Amino acid sequence: MKQILWFRRDLRIKDNAILAHAKGEVLPIFIFDTNILNKLPSNDKRVTFIYQSVLNLKKELQSLGLNLAIFYGDPETVFQNLKVEGFTSVLCSVDNDHYAKKRDKNIASIMPLERFSDSFLIDSKEVLNKSNLPYKVFTPFYNALHYLWEANKITEFTTNQNLSLVEFNHRHIPTLEEMGFTEQPLPNFLMQDPHQLLKIFSERLANYTHYRDFIAINGTSEISVHLRFGLISPKEIFNAMRPYSESKPYIRQLFFREFYNYLLYHFPKSQFENHKPIEVEWNNNKEHFKKWCEGKTGVPIVDAAMQHLNKAGLMHNRLRMIVASYLTKNLLIDWRWGETYFAEKLLDYEASSNVASWQWAASTGSDAVPYFRVFNPYLQSEKFDKEGLFIKSVLPQLKEIDAKLLHKENGVQSNLFLNYPQQIISIKISRDRVSETFKKAHYENV
Repeated sequence: MKQILWFRRDLRIKDNAILAHAKGEVLPIFIFDTNILNKLPSNDKRVTFIYQSVLNLKKELQSLGLNLAIFYGDPETVFQNLKVEGFTSVLCSVDNDHYAKKRDKNIASIMPLERFSDSFLIDSKEVLNKSNLPYKVFTPFYNALHYLWEANKITEFTTNQNLSLVEFNHRHIPTLEEMGFTEQPLPNFLMQDPHQLLKIFSERLANYTHYRDFIAINGTSEISVHLRFGLISPKEIFNAMRPYSESKPYIRQLFFREFYNYLLYHFPKSQFENHKPIEVEWNNNKEHFKKWCEGKTGVPIVDAAMQHLNKAGLMHNRLRMIVASYLTKNLLIDWRWGETYFAEKLLDYEASSNVASWQWAASTGSDAVPYFRVFNPYLQSEKFDKEGLFIKSVLPQLKEIDAKLLHKENGVQSNLFLNYPQQIISIKISRDRVSETFKKAHYENV
């Protein structure tokens, strides 16, 4: 029996399910999937990060007496060729987005494929309510997992020490250039070991609840990208943070990630459709959407957030809520437009979390903010960036502007010597419009 260990979103050797369940002769592989890569721009930072992480994984596997065969192409073609080589089965981690499930189904028709849930703490199909149905609201879901969040430690997978490497040509490694990409500079935190980042974060964990919403303060763990691509597992994060008495709010965020993946597993259509059975009459003004994407809405906090996203591929969670509310409620543009744009830009993009977050903001999700709750971006920036430190760091043309004007509707535009975009729509008018629109959609009857 020769097994293929298909690394995907689990680019690590610690707490790795496929290394724990593998037996006998194995061939660890990674595939740079052309079906995904062909849709990305040549300067996509994520590809540089993944490429470097894959090369590091190869070294780590070599330290175990194994190796990593790296392919570039269509997974189906890769597996058809490997089947000819005499391989009999595939082990991999679970991925619940639409493309991944379709891809895995096709691969399973070529050779047996076994998937393990090690990118998340739970197996989504095993957690149901008393009616044997999936939870739709976070709090009951969270409470149902009390056995986890009350635990002192979650058992991690241990690598099978009796594995042997199948004889194979491991020497060829496709270059970024061969795949149509150029190496991109990455922020410093992506060059650090995620375990070290957690250690640093633990020293300021006591201030996490207070500081995590303040945009200009580095109050987060900075490991979302590492977690997304599996350089660290959620169990490792839980076990590292659990000993600290102040860790519960942080661990709760880890469970939100579980919930979002859980929703996508049980309600796969929610990746493309409103979870609530409503039809919203979106405005979908293409020019307005373009201005939102470019950070030229006339609202400083929104513009700064979007321009920072476009440049760095990063966005603070509070900013994500602000810009999502502004797009779906103030501009009345379909959440799917924003979700797709984030998918193109975010370094830590994960379909389940992104879809659920956008449906939350748009009031179309299973556990969403009420439609009449519309974030006022000016009040948000005043509360979470009072001195305008973040806004001014991204929009240098506003550097000398009194911070109070940044948090006042049309405040920046009142400066006649400043060439700043006019606001697309007033906050009051847009609030009234979205309220009437959702009432027409019979939202209150859902």
